[in-house]
This record gives sequence, C-alpha cells and structure tokens, in this order.
Amino acid sequence: MAKKNILIKPIITEKSEKLSAKRKTYCFKVDKKANKIEIKNAVEEMFNVSVESVNTMVVPGKAKSRNTKSGVLRGRKPSYKKAYVKVAEGEEIDFYTEL
Repeated sequence: MAKKNILIKPIITEKSEKLSAKRKTYCFKVDKKANKIEIKNAVEEMFNVSVESVNTMVVPGKAKSRNTKSGVLRGRKPSYKKAYVKVAEGEEIDFYTEL
C-alpha cells in the first residue's frame, strides 16, 4: 500500500487535543485496509518522529435522517478507521505549522 494513502487526515477534537498534551498521543483517520505497522511507518516518515505504539479502531457508520418538503430522507454516514499513535518522550507532532 502506498505510504501517502495510509494517513487520510488528523482528527482534531477536544479529546484528541487533551491526549496530545498529556500523553503525546495523536489521532488520525487512516485507510481501512492499513495495519498497525504500515501506520507506524507512515507517521514516522511523514513527521520525523519515533512511534512507540499504535492503537486502531473501526468507527461504525451512523444512520442519519433529515426532513425535507418531499418527506424524510434516510441515509448512512460511512464507517472509517481511526488510529491513536503514541510518540516517544520529548517528541511531538505540530499540525498547525503548515497552515
């Protein structure tokens, strides 16, 4: 699998910001077919940090509905894979410098 296709985007929420400040753990949305070793190598190559551990989970899709003039439209949000990446002590990933 190509390295650039493994990491889709970082997930920046209040929970992920607390994890990055306290435990040096960062959250990424990743390709569903990627395994932990591929995710570790992609993060190390992209951000020049050493990764201690990778935890992954598949977030299930949610059912959504909305009311319109023609009636209720029902659909689903797609499922995705999330990875929590812990970097070595003293290192950090800065997502905001490239803005």
